[in-house]
Amino acid sequence: MGGYFGKAFGLASRLRQQFYDHAVLDRLVAVSILPFILLILIIIYPIALATQGRPFLYASERMRSEKSSFRLYKIRTMRPSDRGPIAVLGGDQTNRITRLGHILRSSRIDELPQIFNVLKGDMRFIGPRPPLRQHVAEYPDHFAQVLKSKPGITGLATVLVYRRESRILRKCTTPLQTEQTYRTHCLPLKMRLDAIYARHRSLALDAFIVFRTVQCLFRALRPNLSPSGTEQRNYRLESSGRTHIEDAA
Repeated sequence: MGGYFGKAFGLASRLRQQFYDHAVLDRLVAVSILPFILLILIIIYPIALATQGRPFLYASERMRSEKSSFRLYKIRTMRPSDRGPIAVLGGDQTNRITRLGHILRSSRIDELPQIFNVLKGDMRFIGPRPPLRQHVAEYPDHFAQVLKSKPGITGLATVLVYRRESRILRKCTTPLQTEQTYRTHCLPLKMRLDAIYARHRSLALDAFIVFRTVQCLFRALRPNLSPSGTEQRNYRLESSGRTHIEDAA
């Protein structure tokens, strides 16, 4: 009898893990909230067309694995440029952000079209942010481990260092300085946090990320709010070199 219950419990655990790993839950949630998101997009669409023209959406290449890429969707928030797509947004490019774009970016509404990436199976709601092709090519061993988890709309690195990264890159005045600053001060920390998520991934950690995402959205609407003690500890993570999830959180 004990063996029977042991096998049943093991089967239930494997099914639960498959349900979690295969992002079935993400797609169910995406379908349930799709009407609400479509309503928001329908409201924004004519405003965007009137204030910044076409196209409404912007698609950029991101990697779901070492060799497989997909198109990541966002609402376009920047004026077109002869330089073409930019990999990292620095202070030298902030003048290209439209008035509507500033609102959409600060509230993260520009990320809403990524629900279609979730429905297509490219992404999940929670996971490491999908990297650029050149970063995967430069750090193949790291991303081979990190991308075992499907990329997400929000993740541990997103909620812990997004505001810090924006503040650092805002000071850059040239594309070269922006890229060098990102590689030196932003990318290593984000890679460490992605590795932490890959090692400690669980429903509890995902719940923490959801909580922090909601918290960050509210703070984005209050730009004069000074960083809390929790955020200050996050900022010190880069120099301290800690890799424990408790320190990052």
